[in-house]
Amino acid sequence: MKKYNFTILIEKDEDGMYVASVPALKGCHTQAKTVEELLPRIKEAIELCVECEKEDILQNEFIGVQQIEVVV
Repeated sequence: MKKYNFTILIEKDEDGMYVASVPALKGCHTQAKTVEELLPRIKEAIELCVECEKEDILQNEFIGVQQIEVVV
């Protein structure tokens, strides 16, 4: 078995649900009512995505997160 480390993004949506996504794995995301419920769910989603991935999984180096305000 190969060990992977992924950066996950956690956001709170307009309904108050926590949504986690994995930028390195397109389409890998889940949601839950609490962060405590969210973490095991995203771990399971990652495991499933990695098992189903046909190509080598590239692991990007995490640099940081920045919020940018725009007015349109």
